[in-house]
Amino acid sequence: MPEVNPEAEFERLDLGDGAWVDVARGWLLDADELYVRLRDDVPWAANRLFRYDHFVEENRVGAFWTRGTPLPHPALADITRTLQHRYRVQFEGFGMIQYRDGRDGQSFHRDTDMRWLEDTVIGILSLGARRPWLLRPRAARNSHAENKGATHDLAPGNGDLLVMGGRTQAEWEHSVPPTGGRTMAPRISIQWRHARRVGRPFMGARYDAPLTYGRRSPRP
Repeated sequence: MPEVNPEAEFERLDLGDGAWVDVARGWLLDADELYVRLRDDVPWAANRLFRYDHFVEENRVGAFWTRGTPLPHPALADITRTLQHRYRVQFEGFGMIQYRDGRDGQSFHRDTDMRWLEDTVIGILSLGARRPWLLRPRAARNSHAENKGATHDLAPGNGDLLVMGGRTQAEWEHSVPPTGGRTMAPRISIQWRHARRVGRPFMGARYDAPLTYGRRSPRP
């Protein structure tokens, strides 16, 4: 049964100006069991984002869990409680994303759909293949460097936990870049998100753009 490793150590990456990321390697024990259950049983579907005036289908698939519906694995109840206790927040649900192979990925972005970005807690549990996971300051978003201005690659592996907190969504962007290969094994991430209503809400173009999970989208 997957369970949180009580001996896992948290290392805090201080990004400055109230932004930080906690990294806990090997935070979940027996992570393979959870990975296989989610990979095989979750009704994965294509992610569609409305951007400005049209829908864009992303190179990944996803699903949501909300309170009052059956958990995709019973271990996720204790996992969620443990995160809530450590960071003293309440999560109303969690999202799940699957990068099916090396062709799937996500460009640099902030989670602006949360709207309140000044003080957030976003937990990300990684399962399956190790993939690059890049961070860059917003000031570097126009960089023409090969790494697109990335300053950190946290590269979480199976059972590793990342937690972005404070002003990270306000001042930093993150990415899971494609690696270009069909042969790479899938990576699944589970995300818990909480935003405190402090500061000024994000009011950029289409901050309320809905994320919808439509048709099943198997990767050939």
